[in-house]
Order: sequence, then structure tokens, then C-alpha cells
Amino acid sequence: MSQASNIIAGVGFCTGNGTGDLSVLERALARHADLGADIAELSLYSEDLVSGGRVLPERIGRLVEITKRYKLGYTVHGLVCSNFMDMVNLPYQKAAMRAMLELCDRVGASVLVHHSGMAPMKTRGEMGLVDTMEREALAEMAEVARGYGVRIALENIFAMGDDEYRQTPSEVAATVAAIGHPNLCALIDFSHAYIESKRRGLDWRAEIRAMAPVAGHLHVHDSFGRPYTMTRFFHPGEAMALGIGDLHMPLGWGDIPWEEIFAELTFPAGTTMIMEITERFEPELPACLARARGLAALADEKAAVAA
Repeated sequence: MSQASNIIAGVGFCTGNGTGDLSVLERALARHADLGADIAELSLYSEDLVSGGRVLPERIGRLVEITKRYKLGYTVHGLVCSNFMDMVNLPYQKAAMRAMLELCDRVGASVLVHHSGMAPMKTRGEMGLVDTMEREALAEMAEVARGYGVRIALENIFAMGDDEYRQTPSEVAATVAAIGHPNLCALIDFSHAYIESKRRGLDWRAEIRAMAPVAGHLHVHDSFGRPYTMTRFFHPGEAMALGIGDLHMPLGWGDIPWEEIFAELTFPAGTTMIMEITERFEPELPACLARARGLAALADEKAAVAA
């Protein structure tokens, strides 16, 4: 495992969508360790390890055995459908998070990724109610996470249209700051912020600047920040050809100015960085890891200047 920077505590990749038998995860970890990554984000939402908010003990042994083979640190991606603005299913959502926190404990993961909430767009007052519901649930779960020594990382997400309510990146940062719990941090997904800012006509660099002081985890992958003006593609490569949507491409394939961003922002020490790059781009991973190491060095330089 390579020496991490002072600010970025580890750089690595996500394991991708599994098939429930841990084979995808196992192959990914072997590859990531061979490349010299520091950490891996385990996509446990797709591995059928939790049923009705309960961890399946008969399935955990193999997960633990696999993760112990590699000299990697770990983070875990919780449910993609995680949503603490979902009033009907909120008890189920919290039970699933408790199970995911237990899984984090079993594999020694330091971070659990949780998507920020979504609700149908209604009046400002009704949006205030779902914001409050999310904050209360996050505060409760952060206290559970404290018992496991895990930080919940609240990820900024983009809306698919004007009928869907999502907090902007700066609002996600405000949520984290308002809760003020040591086991809750913001997760900056740069591409998601780019897409949502373009969709809403916001200054996306200002939006991510607002997130940086409360960040603890980063998702790095490239895009052109183009909202979903169309959603039907016959092959994923067609979306890439058009530059539309959340493409999860290798660094440099979109137009995100990575070096400018990392030279500008100051992240808290101990922030972790995961490259969420789609599995079909596996040949590009070595180049992405090298570039990410350079971004970590820029974060160190920025912090040194600020000090």
C-alpha cells in the first residue's frame, strides 16, 4: 500500500456492482491491490448481505475472509436507494443503515456512504419538513455510527427533473454543518455537483467550495456536467458519445478541471478519495490512480499554503 498524503488519507476505487456471490468484489479487490491502491469502496448494496434490515450471518464469513486477504483500507457504499426523506419507508431505511454499519464494523471500514434525500417537489414549507426529517434521522444514525467508529458520508446527488426535490451541494453541506456530529461528514461527488449545478443554473465551483470544509470523503469520476435531457440509450457508450448524464468515466475523459479544483479547495485532514469509474473502463485504472495521486499532492500543497 502506497504512502497516503497528509490530507487525503487514502486513494482507491469502488468495487462495482456485484451479483450477490462476492465474485465481482473479490476480483476487484485483487486488481486494486495489485495496482497499489490504498483503499477500496465495497459496493455491498449489491451483494445480498442484508435482508429486511438484518445482516445475514451465514453470508458474512466469506466477505470477511476476502477483505482480510488484501492490505487495503475499506469504505462501504450503502444502499443506492438510501433516502431519509422517504416518510413511508423511513423505518426500513434506518434499519438497513444499521445493518450496513454492522457490515462496516465487520470489515473494518471507516466510512459508510449515504445518498442525500429525495422527495417529490412540493411547496417550500413541505420541503422544509423533509429536510428536518432527514436531519433528525442522520443525527440518530450518526450516534449509532459513533459506536462502530464509522463516519457516515452524506453524498450530494442530482435531480432528474424539476418535479424532484434534491438539496444542492451547498445545502448538503449546510445539513452536515447543522447536525455537527463527529461521525457525519459530507461526501463531495464532483460530477453530481457539476450536473445539478448546470441543471439549476448554479455556480458549481462555488457549490463544491461550500462542501469542502465539512467533507470527509470524495467521489471522483469524469463527465461533462450535462443533465439528462434524454435518458434512453441503446448502449452506455452512446450516452458517453453525447456527453449526457452521470457517465463515471476515467479522469480526463470529460471536462472537469481536476487540477484546478484540487489546487483551490482545502479539505479536512483524513479525507478519503474513491474513483467511481465504471467497470468497462478497467484498462484505464492505472492512469487514473497515478493522476489521483497527483491530486492528493495538490491537496497537501494547498493545505500547507493555508497553514
